[in-house]
Amino acid sequence: MTDIYRVACAAGFSGDRLGVAKPLVQELIRLKGPGCLIFESLAERTLALAQLERRQNDQFGYEPLLAEMVAPILPDCIRNNIPIVGNFGAANPSAAAALIYRISKEQGIADIKIAIVEGDDIAGPQFSEIIQNSLSGEDQTALSKSTIVSANVYLGAREIADALSAGAQVVVTGRVADPALTVGPLMAYFEKSWEDWNFLGAATIAGHLLECGAQVTGGYFSDPGYKDVPDLAHVGFPMVEVDQIGNICVTKPINTGGLVNRMTVTEQLLYELHDPAQYLTPDVIADISQVHLNDQGKDRVQVIGVRGHIKPDTLKANICIDGGWLAEAEISYAGPRALERAQLAAKIIQERIGDRLHLRADFIGVSSIFASDAGDGPLKTMNQEIGDVRLRIAAAHQDRSLAMQVCREVTALYTCGPAGGGGVRTSLKPRLNALVALIPRAEIKPSYVFYAERDDK
Repeated sequence: MTDIYRVACAAGFSGDRLGVAKPLVQELIRLKGPGCLIFESLAERTLALAQLERRQNDQFGYEPLLAEMVAPILPDCIRNNIPIVGNFGAANPSAAAALIYRISKEQGIADIKIAIVEGDDIAGPQFSEIIQNSLSGEDQTALSKSTIVSANVYLGAREIADALSAGAQVVVTGRVADPALTVGPLMAYFEKSWEDWNFLGAATIAGHLLECGAQVTGGYFSDPGYKDVPDLAHVGFPMVEVDQIGNICVTKPINTGGLVNRMTVTEQLLYELHDPAQYLTPDVIADISQVHLNDQGKDRVQVIGVRGHIKPDTLKANICIDGGWLAEAEISYAGPRALERAQLAAKIIQERIGDRLHLRADFIGVSSIFASDAGDGPLKTMNQEIGDVRLRIAAAHQDRSLAMQVCREVTALYTCGPAGGGGVRTSLKPRLNALVALIPRAEIKPSYVFYAERDDK
């Protein structure tokens, strides 16, 4: 065992940039020490969309870019003992494992060991009462008026670690806490106790720093003229080095764009942490209230002082329910009095629709990002002449035909006035609403199984 283990992250969300895994794998090989590659590709609604896809075809429902993500680096990872861990299984981890297995055979890789982590899906009828009792009163009401599309609990890292310790070369998960993808390999390598709260806290923060990919290497940090980042078009994705007492160093591959400094690391460290002393995860409550960041040279920042406290008694679950239909329609107005004509168009649509739908009007280019649902926002204080406005009308409703009226009414503005409208574009899509529940830990029984042991091969 060496003193340092490296975890490299090649994705921060579903649909993230392809081709970034190769430099990470090459860097792990160059450094010759132990390490692994992770892919974090799930968000709150990503899983629900995958579940809808699985309903249409039980061979799908995993990360759509899985083949493009894994195939280019799989041979190098297997040859160099670099495990791959990813939540790219989404709603169908077994189908994702089957795809990776097929890719490995096409590449001449013999006897690949793929582990599948199970137990996050709680949409079955045996969990109905547990979910209901774990929701707030308002969310209980919302659920009673709809149907569950997906329900998944955030699992911890234990099963990932156990699978790696048992020899897994690839670990496919569904919904796990984002940091768990990093915690699992670190716990497996250093063989730490699952009650070593300080190490678990540090491993969790290491995962937190990685989980959004290039956010920590300058991507989301960049603000030209204020926070300049070099060669952002070729930004390198992050890597952490962690030692056996939980000291962390954030870095990235050599000869890649972007940067790692105290500011980039600080921004990602604070991201989504509402209470720095209590970052609740399935494995530990992480505490960064005493953390120090130290520059260690170009693109290297040390993070020390993370602590941990005993894990919570509950696990967070996302329950996505049918939210009906979202209708969106846009039309552009240009030239003198463009804003006034766009405002009149919004008024016309409101009068035509009446109280049947709650409409949102955005005046894109004038008032959209900071607008209210009423669509007025900063318009109240604007006096300058606006020469180019795109009006967006949106509404959601359970009744598809009623939502569709938004699209029809905006289209009718072509000739029904005001003057000069054009470039109509409409969209009608199924809508998902998310509820959050805290499920008693004792009700969840996660496990892992090797793909070779399954009948669906």
